[in-house]
Amino acid sequence: MKKEPNTLSDINYLKKDGFRIKKHLGQNFLRNNTLIDQIIEAANLTKNTGVIEVGPGLGSMTGKLLNKAKKVLAYEIDTALIPFLKNKFSTQNNLFLLQMNILDAAIDEDIETYLSDCDDIVVVANLPYYITTPILMRFLETSTRIDRLILMMQLEVAKRITSRPSTKDYNALSVLVSYRANAEFLFEISRENFLPKPNVDSAIVRLNIQNEPRFPATNDRYFLTFVHQAFTQRRKTLLNNLLSAYPALDRPMIEQVLNRHDLDLTIRAEALTLADLVKLANDFYQLTHS
Repeated sequence: MKKEPNTLSDINYLKKDGFRIKKHLGQNFLRNNTLIDQIIEAANLTKNTGVIEVGPGLGSMTGKLLNKAKKVLAYEIDTALIPFLKNKFSTQNNLFLLQMNILDAAIDEDIETYLSDCDDIVVVANLPYYITTPILMRFLETSTRIDRLILMMQLEVAKRITSRPSTKDYNALSVLVSYRANAEFLFEISRENFLPKPNVDSAIVRLNIQNEPRFPATNDRYFLTFVHQAFTQRRKTLLNNLLSAYPALDRPMIEQVLNRHDLDLTIRAEALTLADLVKLANDFYQLTHS
């Protein structure tokens, strides 16, 4: 295994100043140089690309991104790593390092401030396992400037995001991601490639953002809520989940909607396509807002 040569020495260097790996921040540093190269290759970067890196950590990937892209905007939540990163890349004038939680960032405003002269915007991130979904949905729901995302995440979540209807991994997150993007499962990464070693394996997923949804919802926020309601209890039928979620609508009314779309009354949400769910959500929006 070809390892990132400086990972362990960087950690030991930082420890002299009191640095400790913070499990509550999901700090697991990728130490395989070959995998880092594969991730960057998957991002399809050019000299006109602006990169948003979430969690640069020890900067193992940051340096390579700086060489491949026009500019890198990096968000690092750990204050202890900021001086180290600034020193490591002190000669680079195309790195913009912000000490903050990505969930608090005004992403499109930051893109306008730091990356406005870039032709395309790509997110490259090793998402902390405990907060993967909130970060992912923040990019998908709040930004209109991002072209694609290359994300490392827990293997189980990667399978969900890229799953298809009528499979065991298909759930609300699968639907919500597919509403905004085309998701590709690229490759797995063994837990052995991280320091410290996590308890689970990871995977790389690429999301190519669609400028407009293939199947537009009448109201995006309502659609998000509707999808969660449809999948609330996986073992229940769609009809029963919707009866529980929308008590103001009686059973005949909901059955009529399902029949209108030629859906069996015993069908479960996991069997529905994105198009099915958008059509249903639009009908329910009309019923609940008339």
